[in-house]
Amino acid sequence: MLNYACGNSHIGGKDMEAVKNYNVHIDDKKRVTLRGAKYQYYNVREYTNGCIILEPRELTTPKSISAKTLEDMDKSIRNFKVGKVSDPIDLSDF
Repeated sequence: MLNYACGNSHIGGKDMEAVKNYNVHIDDKKRVTLRGAKYQYYNVREYTNGCIILEPRELTTPKSISAKTLEDMDKSIRNFKVGKVSDPIDLSDF
């Protein structure tokens, strides 16, 4: 039996209790398989000591457009109307 230590068993000041503990291996395409994963998306943090932390993410459709995004869109339209635009992009190869 191999034993590995990866630092503290808490993230963000919260203690965590392991509900699963198993070994995995990296396949030829550098992937691992999570058994019974409850989420489809994870945020990955890899540390210099080899530890990898996966935090579940749930992607949602925003209910509205943020004020910052609307401001950027307004600025882009103002620039377009005064001719402050980039050179045309040639997409003929596609």
